[in-house]
Amino acid sequence: MQSVVQQQQQQQQQTQQSTQPHSLVNVSNIPVQEPYPKPIVAQGHDWTKNLIQLAKTAELKKHALTLQLHTAHILAAHASLDQKNKALQDIKEQKNRIESERKRLLDDLAQINSDRDKIDISESSITKETADLRSKIQSLTDGPYAVAKRDVDVLRQELGQPPLPSLQSTLEERNAANMSNTSGSTSMPETQRNPETGEPPAKRPRGRPKGSKNKPKILPQPTS
Repeated sequence: MQSVVQQQQQQQQQTQQSTQPHSLVNVSNIPVQEPYPKPIVAQGHDWTKNLIQLAKTAELKKHALTLQLHTAHILAAHASLDQKNKALQDIKEQKNRIESERKRLLDDLAQINSDRDKIDISESSITKETADLRSKIQSLTDGPYAVAKRDVDVLRQELGQPPLPSLQSTLEERNAANMSNTSGSTSMPETQRNPETGEPPAKRPRGRPKGSKNKPKILPQPTS
């Protein structure tokens, strides 16, 4: 029984010694480390409302970034669309100019075709007239002209006169006269020659006839 009491007394003494401060160590300078961080305590009574507001703000930022990205894409697409519209407008203007030029050229071509048709008609008409004239000349040359020329040459020969020049020489003379415009001399047409002699008619003298100055003028008599 005494041994049990003695053991209790020894344990009490050891406990008192361990709880007394050590003379060499300053316990107040040792920092006290907390095992876990302090929890965040919401301010006020509506802390749940603040949490909802923070969540909505984060969600707003997320959607705002998405909207900004889509806005940038739309603006870029609009810029490209404006360029395409401008290029399309330039192409339309160029097409209008080309169409106008094409219409003008088609109108000119239509006018040219019309003029060509008129020229073809004129050419055909003149060709026919030329053929008719050649046929008429050949008919006169071989018919009435040949008979008249033979009769005139026979009569001139009987009268001792030289024959008239041939029709071919007369034509050559006329063509030569038409080509020699620089000399100023022109050949008299065959119609103005004397059919008997083949010479051009005599020129009338210039000026007044003789005695015209001394010829008295006859005044008209007054009528009663």
